[in-house]
Amino acid sequence: MGSFSIGHWIIVLLIVVLIFGTKRLRNMGGDLGSALRDFKKGLSGDEANPQLKADPPVGEKAQSETKRENAE
Repeated sequence: MGSFSIGHWIIVLLIVVLIFGTKRLRNMGGDLGSALRDFKKGLSGDEANPQLKADPPVGEKAQSETKRENAE
C-alpha cells in the first residue's frame, strides 16, 4: 500500500500527457536540460561569457563601419 506499482505510474503519466500535451512536455524537458547544463557550467568555474565574444548584430556592425569610414 505504501509504494506505487507500474500501473499507477502509467496512469499518472497518461494524465500528465493529457493535461500538458506532448509538445509542451518536450519544451519543458529542453528548458530543464539547458538550465542544468548552464548550472553545471557555472559550477565548473567556466566564467567565459559567450555573449561578450559574439559579433554585434548586422545593423550595429554596419553602423560602426560607416562611422569609421566617415571619421577618415
